Amino acid sequence: MKIFRLPDLGEGLQEAELVEWRVEQGQTVAVDAPLLAVETAKAVVEIPSPLAGRIERLFAKVGDIVHIGAPLIGFESTESELEEASSIVGAVASEGRVMRETAMPLGHAAGGIRAAPAVRALAHKLGVDLAMVTPSGADGVITVADVQRVARILSETEPSEPLRGFRRAMAQNMALAQSEVAAATIIDDADVEAWGVGADTTIRLIRALVAGCWAEPALNAWFESQALARRVLRKIDLGIAVDLPEGLFVPVLRDVGARDAVDLREGLDRMRADMAARRIPPEELRGATISLSNFGMIAGKYAAPIVMPPTVAILGAGRIRKEIVAVDGAPRSHRILPLSLTFDHRVVSGGEAGRFLAAVMKDLAAPE
Repeated sequence: MKIFRLPDLGEGLQEAELVEWRVEQGQTVAVDAPLLAVETAKAVVEIPSPLAGRIERLFAKVGDIVHIGAPLIGFESTESELEEASSIVGAVASEGRVMRETAMPLGHAAGGIRAAPAVRALAHKLGVDLAMVTPSGADGVITVADVQRVARILSETEPSEPLRGFRRAMAQNMALAQSEVAAATIIDDADVEAWGVGADTTIRLIRALVAGCWAEPALNAWFESQALARRVLRKIDLGIAVDLPEGLFVPVLRDVGARDAVDLREGLDRMRADMAARRIPPEELRGATISLSNFGMIAGKYAAPIVMPPTVAILGAGRIRKEIVAVDGAPRSHRILPLSLTFDHRVVSGGEAGRFLAAVMKDLAAPE
């Protein structure tokens, strides 16, 4: 039997969720025929067959989380091919959770959790994650009553739902960002009263972000944390947060500094349509050099957007509002756009971030 294993589908990818088999056991396929579809990095990727032959075995089922290098398909081998045949390591199992409790002294905190061995054992028996329990005992100790209270609440809820696809990727990415980035955020307001009627807010934000990168290139960069090295990038490949019913996606609009407004809008519309149809190529979700989140289209004035390594900055735009400002000593009602710039303070200084934001605000204040 020749074993086809899950190939590397992208930078840093370690696993993928099997969402659909396009073949079945006993079927004969040709080279490049579609075998299966997997979801990862917020995109559905179709995997073609690397060879022609009869399928003898399928090692995974729909919904499984399959790791890179794990067996997917066993192809029937002829006698002449047996010497080259791969050995089967084992079928891919559905992801599960194994809990192991170790008795420890009460005074020893495991991940900040303080509970007696008997309380830990009860939590294990009732299926309660101690990280979800609010302690009521002295010095933050979790009691039996605390565990029982959470168990009662959980019994009235729907069963836990493992995160899949884009939500799983989002959880992993946010955990990485939280653990690695030294985030700092500065906020300010841009006066956009000079904008014409019907101005395209997203395109204006992109133009202003480009102006910020030209004024302070340090924010259009990648940080190599292991080497403590910075790479300032010439091209501005912009990751744009897009909200869809399925969740948050961040496609990458390439070389935004060299494109006009019409081209940028066409590119944005095409990417949004591709994401809604779940056919956006995975490479269009990777390689951003800086990011933009126009969350104000939904709600909110200010935020602290999350910087995703290896990038070092993300610009957030809040909801445009009317505000009374002084113009030549007289009160006037102007449209104000709140801005939030989060940056990785390991590599970007406060001065660099401030100069970047000042350039953004200056560009936004200009007429069309």
